Amino acid sequence: MKNLLKKPTSEISDDKKTRYEIFNLKENPFPNTPFVNKVSPDDRYNGRIYESKIREAERTQIIENFVKEPQSNPNHIRLGYIIDNSYVGRGNGKSAFTLDLIDKINFDYSLDISNDVNKCFGLHISPLPSGKSKTFYDFVDLIFEEIINKNLINYCLASLRLEVIIEKFSDQIDLEKDFEDQKDLVSKLNSSHFFKGKNFTISDITREFYQKKEFSKISADFILNRDKNNFYGSNVANQDDFKKYFEGLKKGKQRIDFIFNDLVLFFEASGFNGSYIIIDDFERIPDFQSEKLKQEFALEIRTNFFDGVLENARIGFYNLILVLHAGVPRLVEKSWSTSGMERRSPMLSENGDISKHIIYFNKLNYNQARSLLEIYLEKYRIHPTPENKIFPFTEKAIELIAEKSEYNASTILERAFSLIEKAIIEEIAEINDVYVNEKLGKKDDWESDFQNDISKEDSDDLFSKSKKQ
Repeated sequence: MKNLLKKPTSEISDDKKTRYEIFNLKENPFPNTPFVNKVSPDDRYNGRIYESKIREAERTQIIENFVKEPQSNPNHIRLGYIIDNSYVGRGNGKSAFTLDLIDKINFDYSLDISNDVNKCFGLHISPLPSGKSKTFYDFVDLIFEEIINKNLINYCLASLRLEVIIEKFSDQIDLEKDFEDQKDLVSKLNSSHFFKGKNFTISDITREFYQKKEFSKISADFILNRDKNNFYGSNVANQDDFKKYFEGLKKGKQRIDFIFNDLVLFFEASGFNGSYIIIDDFERIPDFQSEKLKQEFALEIRTNFFDGVLENARIGFYNLILVLHAGVPRLVEKSWSTSGMERRSPMLSENGDISKHIIYFNKLNYNQARSLLEIYLEKYRIHPTPENKIFPFTEKAIELIAEKSEYNASTILERAFSLIEKAIIEEIAEINDVYVNEKLGKKDDWESDFQNDISKEDSDDLFSKSKKQ
C-alpha cells in the first residue's frame, strides 16, 4: 500500500505547451505518424483536419454521380470505386477525403446536397487487418456495427414514433417544451419513461406505423413486433434491443436477411431512400482471401446488391464505394469476372473511357500540397496570420518538401512534423529550402527516402502482388 500516494519525481514540463510559440503555434500541427485513425480524439490523426478544395474535383464527381442521382432511378450507380493512380505507396489522402465526405452526407442526410431528392445516410467502414474481415459475413457484421455507431436505429425509431404522435396525438405533446433539441427528442422517444402518464402507449404508436407497406414485408419475428402488444410502455424497443437481436442471429443467411431485407425496409419506412457505404482500405479483404473466398465474396456482392430477391437487391438501397489502391483491381480481376461482377460494375474503364462509377485519385500538385500544410498550420495558430499563412515555411521550402515526398500527402505531413521539431531544437527562425535540403537530403536520396517512408504497412506494392496472381 505504500505506493498508493507516491508520485514520480519527474514532472511533465510546461515547456511542451509553449516551445512552439516561436512559430506562433500552440503545438506541432502535423501528425508524426500520418495514418488516419478515425477513433482518435486528436484531430491530427482522425482525419478531421481537412481542406476540401484539395480534392474538389473528386468530391464533385461523387456528389454529381452518386448523391444527386435520384435513388428512385432504377439505374442509379450501386457500386463505385475510388482508385489511387499511384502503384507503389499509401497515404494519398483517401481516408481523410472519405471521412470528410461521410460527414457532409450525414450533416443533413444528403437532403441539402441532393436538393431534397434523396435522404441517405453515410457509413465509413475500415476492414480489420490481419484477415479478420476476409469473408462476406464479416463484412455484414461491419456494416451493422457502423449503423449502431451512427445511432441510426434510434434516429429511425424516433422518426417513426414522432410521425404518429404528431398525426394522432398532437394534443398530448408540445415539441418546444417537451424536447430541448433533436438529440433530446431521439433519446426520449426511445425510452419507456417518456410514455408513462401519456394517453397513448407504445403499442398504440407501433400498431399505427406498422400499417406502412414496408412492414408487411418484414419478417414476423422482427424486433418491433413485441411493441405492438406492449400496452404498458415498459421496455420500449430501442437500438440496444436491435443489437441484441442481431447478435442472436446466426452468421450467414440470418444476418444477411436482416441487413439486406428487414433493416432496409425499416429504414425505408422511417423516411430514408438509400445510403452510401464507403469501404476504406478495401485491399484488407482480398489480401487475405483464397481464390475460392474471393469468388464467394464477389458472388455475395452480386446477389445482395444486384440480382437477389432481398429488398436491397431489388431497389439498390445500399450504395457501395470501394476505396482501392492501384493494384487491387488486378487482385480480384478473376473473381470479379467469374462471378459476373465485371459486367455489372467493372473496376477498370475500357479503352480509356470515362466511367461515372470510377473516381481516380491522382498525386497532389504544388498548390494542393501548400493548402494541405496551410490548413494544419491554421488549426494550431496562436494568432491568425493572414499575411503569411504558411509561416514558418517558405514557398520554396514547401515546394521542395512536396517534391522530396513525391507529392504523397502522408509523407508531406510527416516530414513537415520532423522539420518543425528540428527547427525548434536548433532555434531556426524560418524553414526555407536550404534548411529542407540540409535536413532531408540531396536530390539523389529522394527516391530511396520516399520508398522507406511509404513502406510502413503491409500491402504496399499492390501492383507487384497483382502480377503474381
